[in-house]
Amino acid sequence: MTTSLDPGAPDAGTPLRYTAFSADPTGGNPAGVVLAADGLDDPAMLAIAAELGYSETAFLTRSGAGDDTAAARAFDVRYFSPLAEVSFCGHATVAAAVAVAERIGPGELVFATRAGTVPVDVVAAADGSLRATLTSVEPHHREVPSADVARALALLGWAAGDLDPAIPPSYAYAGAHHLILAAGTRARLAELRYDFDGLAEFMRARDLTTLQLLWRESADTFHVRDPFPIGGVVEDPATGAAAAALGHYLRARGLVRPPATLTLHQGEDLGRPGVLTVDLRADDTRVRVSGVAVPIPDPLG
Repeated sequence: MTTSLDPGAPDAGTPLRYTAFSADPTGGNPAGVVLAADGLDDPAMLAIAAELGYSETAFLTRSGAGDDTAAARAFDVRYFSPLAEVSFCGHATVAAAVAVAERIGPGELVFATRAGTVPVDVVAAADGSLRATLTSVEPHHREVPSADVARALALLGWAAGDLDPAIPPSYAYAGAHHLILAAGTRARLAELRYDFDGLAEFMRARDLTTLQLLWRESADTFHVRDPFPIGGVVEDPATGAAAAALGHYLRARGLVRPPATLTLHQGEDLGRPGVLTVDLRADDTRVRVSGVAVPIPDPLG
């Protein structure tokens, strides 16, 4: 039987719509998912991503050949924003994994991305909902030059005194590069007005995917926002790659100690609330990010 995972299926190449990190289609972060994207070249994928208008769309093709279970659950994945390809996208990974699991069943998947191999485990809850957990590539971080911090703050309209001194700025990577800036108050995080073109230029020059802006509510609970002007989007509603980068940085700085489970609330200020869970293990430097995903009803009915 052919399915939408097969290149010859009638809907092969057709974009699906999912939201990640929320069980409510109006919450979380919408993503496009194209299963069996065989035959789509770069301009075609970019055109589909632009037409959907979501921060990212994931395009999947089977990695392996043959009928064995491992080959059937391994995929090459590429991610496109409306403006350009990105190396890795967490929320589109969660959405794509759930879309695949709906068709071939829950279990372990392997996504080969431009950033590296990303295992994804999809499990079904008692109510039938599907939850995906991605394991990041090897993360790292580095100090931010003071001039970069000053420039980023100016573009955001923040003052140096708006930052939380307990969480210093950092560049961090777990599949994509992010600048981490911690606000000292929830009110500072809630107000986001920035120089769109200026911040996009700043980010391109430093190969940044988003800025990970955060406020720490408690030892293991954070509120986060992610400006994404280089993708043509003012703000990303829920950002799995940045969540992984943040988890790594917090552990590396000793701000959390593994084993630890962190809860990140994102999208509240956009009216699209979502929840990301970040797991840090004592025996593995990689970061695990998990969340649910559900289809978005077809706007044309």
